Amino acid sequence: MTVFGFHASHEQIHPRALLEAVIHAERVGFDAAMSSDHFSPWSTRQGHSGFAWSWLGSALQATGLPFGVVNAPGQRYHPAVIAQAIGTLAAMYPGRFWAALGTGEASNEHITGDGWPRKDVRAARLRECVDVIRALLAGEEVSHDGLVRVDRARLWTRPEQPPALIGAAVSVATARWCAEWADGLITVNAPVEHLRRMIDAYREAGGRGPLHLQAHLSWAPDQAEAEAVAHDQWRSNVFAPPVCWDLETAEHFDAVSADVPLERVTRVVNVSADLGRHVGWLEEYQALGFDQIALHHVGQQQRPFLDTFGAEVLPKLRAAH
Repeated sequence: MTVFGFHASHEQIHPRALLEAVIHAERVGFDAAMSSDHFSPWSTRQGHSGFAWSWLGSALQATGLPFGVVNAPGQRYHPAVIAQAIGTLAAMYPGRFWAALGTGEASNEHITGDGWPRKDVRAARLRECVDVIRALLAGEEVSHDGLVRVDRARLWTRPEQPPALIGAAVSVATARWCAEWADGLITVNAPVEHLRRMIDAYREAGGRGPLHLQAHLSWAPDQAEAEAVAHDQWRSNVFAPPVCWDLETAEHFDAVSADVPLERVTRVVNVSADLGRHVGWLEEYQALGFDQIALHHVGQQQRPFLDTFGAEVLPKLRAAH
């Protein structure tokens, strides 16, 4: 049965309010949670960007939910430090934590002052980071000289079972590449046929483990309100790679998205006041075989969404399967 989770969007919500939201999500029937990990929001209107790793410790302690985080090691984060963070949370909360690893975006990584590498270099750097993180979680002492450098690192506190390292992808090619190293695949909602091609590419290349989906949605009791929330909060997030990878600041995203129409937002966010439509969209994702779907209401007020989906959407999805 598909696990339905709550996506904690640090870019949009103060971490204290986000903690209250995830506690409430568990209370109303969500089964899991996942967290973004940004230094910068996608828009000045979003207005937040709490430190995910501080927040995750609180969220794991405050709930009984399993959690994941989407992280980009290699520039802003040294892979040995990320291995330590993963290892500590997994040791404290056994079986409840996973990490998805991706190549990142310039909007978060440029803060180091280092140049933003080409996509192929970023992929090679991530691959080195994955090997470093796995070796450290396995108890090895690691030294490495490559696109990242590590000198005699060792994790002194480790979980009994290393947590899953999930591959983050939005393209068919990247999904296929993730099969080489990942314990599962995570992506974001897209047309069903594209998602099917990604899953097929991952599995055909030998990809193992669970399939995760982050599903962007906007719901309100009134259609105009659902549309206004999506347009206000998510029109800066409609750009395909390489634009979304390479812009550097929230102000850049706001400038290029100033004239984005609602119709373009609805290509990447499922927008409706009709709960039946949301059930239908989510059933399509279920049918593709996703093991976990994290629902991301793109508004900044989460309580009405959580209450309504907990009472009226999740039971229908579970009853159908």
